[in-house]
Amino acid sequence: MDMASFTADWLHCDQLSNYVARMVSHDRRDPVRHSNLLSSALNELLEMSFRSEADDGDFVCNFYRCQQTERIELIFPCPPEQRQFYKKIVLGLKTGRALINYCNVITNDAASDGQAILLGLVVNYDAEIQIHDLGIGTLAFIVDLPLERLLN
Repeated sequence: MDMASFTADWLHCDQLSNYVARMVSHDRRDPVRHSNLLSSALNELLEMSFRSEADDGDFVCNFYRCQQTERIELIFPCPPEQRQFYKKIVLGLKTGRALINYCNVITNDAASDGQAILLGLVVNYDAEIQIHDLGIGTLAFIVDLPLERLLN
């Protein structure tokens, strides 16, 4: 989808996340619960890409499944300083202090939404997050969500 079309309306985040989550969850053990969890996580990621404030380029969302894990791959245009900011956040996720950092972020009014979103996915969904700078003003987030394991 063209990024300008995606960012034309905030409701696109909710509409896309609900639609995709229903489609992806139809064959899971508890499709309604799985869909709700996936929709919530995906909506957070879509809102983060929505806030990139970039209109030039394409917005791409891919889904993959490997056993109990859903993989979301978001590719979207992102300004250089914001790409560096997201890289720093993702690097900080690997410190093993996600819960402490998440509690600090959600109680700090000055903290960034992107940091809260990514830490929230790690803490609440046991997500594994990778980030790749595609070098053409574009960023790729790869988020693995073990939702079926969470539903056991």
